[in-house]
Amino acid sequence: MLTIAADADEAVAPIKDGDTVLIGGFGTAGQPMELIDAVRRTGVKDLTVVNNNAGNGEQGLAALLAAGQVRKIICSFPRQSDSQIFDGLYRAGKIELELVPQGNLAERIRAAGAGIGAFFTPTGAGTPLAEGKETREIDGRVQVLEYPIAGDIALVKALTADKRGNLVYRKTARNFGPIMAAAAATSVVQVSELVEIGRLDPEVIVTPGIYVDRVVRITPTAPAGTEAPSTGEGQ
Repeated sequence: MLTIAADADEAVAPIKDGDTVLIGGFGTAGQPMELIDAVRRTGVKDLTVVNNNAGNGEQGLAALLAAGQVRKIICSFPRQSDSQIFDGLYRAGKIELELVPQGNLAERIRAAGAGIGAFFTPTGAGTPLAEGKETREIDGRVQVLEYPIAGDIALVKALTADKRGNLVYRKTARNFGPIMAAAAATSVVQVSELVEIGRLDPEVIVTPGIYVDRVVRITPTAPAGTEAPSTGEGQ
């Protein structure tokens, strides 16, 4: 049954020490900042975080890393111009890193949601990323066996949800959200708008409510002098 939380803190209440947390977003696009901040406030520790990158600047995921609550990060792009918090922790030996090519990362998460036990891919074959992994030649190419990445919790940002948990995303903010919602035991979603059942066009629903456990409406904020974008159904 879907839980509609009163605020972000209530939404992330199921999280516990040692959980594997799938966090949507491609950089800051689609990153559920308010949910991540709520996780930081819980004080949970020893988390394994799965994300496209290892945090930007000093907000969101980077702030969670800075708080010392993450033991390991699994990502495809750990270093960039503003990843100073991760860089410092990694160089000091205070965080583990599992580097996964981006296509493999997406497919390993998708496989978990689809119930696929493992799959072979040529990506990474012949490189250090394949060390210790089973390989097989298929159609003349060396392929590497990869296993799914499932989460205890998924933190996802969508544009709109209805009261059954069906989700609509906004443009590229969709990125990892749908596959992460399907791959986690508990999916927690922040949305800008929550509407009644039947208000969403079925043709634009991306994530069915069966994959969503908890939803919280977070009122979007706009920079001074601007208006927040419309969040009407169907966008």
